Amino acid sequence: MKNPLTFRPDGQQRAAAVVASAAILFAVAGCTPSATPSSASGGAAGQDTGVAAVPVNEAAADLLPESIKSSKVLRVAIPTNEPPTQFYREGTREMTGTNPDVARLIGQALGVKVDIQVANFDSIIPGIAADRYDMTVSSMTPTTKRMEVLDFVDYMQMGNSIAVGTGNPAGIKDQHSLCGKKVGLLTGSYQLTVNVPEYDQACAAEGKEGIQRSEFQDTRQAISALTSGRLDAVLADSPILNFAATQNPQIEIAAKYDFTPVGLGIRKDSGLVNAVSVALDGVIKSDSYLKVLGKYGLESSAITDARVNFAQ
Repeated sequence: MKNPLTFRPDGQQRAAAVVASAAILFAVAGCTPSATPSSASGGAAGQDTGVAAVPVNEAAADLLPESIKSSKVLRVAIPTNEPPTQFYREGTREMTGTNPDVARLIGQALGVKVDIQVANFDSIIPGIAADRYDMTVSSMTPTTKRMEVLDFVDYMQMGNSIAVGTGNPAGIKDQHSLCGKKVGLLTGSYQLTVNVPEYDQACAAEGKEGIQRSEFQDTRQAISALTSGRLDAVLADSPILNFAATQNPQIEIAAKYDFTPVGLGIRKDSGLVNAVSVALDGVIKSDSYLKVLGKYGLESSAITDARVNFAQ
């Protein structure tokens, strides 16, 4: 159960927003993700979200570390191209989607430019530790292990989905049906590092074979393996798989479950978490936050409390 004071209630997603976002995303769904980390500028504060800018939160801006006050740039790591959470605008190398747009709202609130750096998911935490990035907005679930090196501030909620081939030839009904199955997972993901070990324990307790794991750098590679018959299922973040199923007639969603908060990650000794948490608290209370999520049909992923270091 989720804390009812934490989450905005699910509601009807505005049909116009969903149709518009689907049309945009379909146009870019065939883009090839970067094979190596690359950079894409987020633009100046107040730009690139496609909705009204949030005002500068002076109290939050005053809390910024001196290095960012001086540079007026926030370096934000975003994973590779996976609509609708992050993807390249058609014909460009500029990132859009829920994660880049939320990052830009935070930049607007802090009065700084957001410089988006595109990287493979499993390289983001080492990159933050090495001071290549100041922060990540990458649908990362706060875990006790990750919180050893990063501070987290919740910014939205999402769940898991299991994608299978059309007609569900493997007969997978839910996560309890994955024992012995060939399952594709994102390298470094919560599903790989937390969910699957728990599922394997349950399989062993029932005398069943464990999950046969295959790791991929992005979910679309896993979907390709699924549609070619090399996998029985893909387990990943619900927005990505749910959207993919609307675009690819060769897959369907067998299960959706475990909706929990995800947080933006910040290096613990950076001095940045206080400024960002104050800024984000204001952002999620703004109309612009709901409008950004609504652009991608994800209004029901909104939260109302920017909790700091709340482990899942």
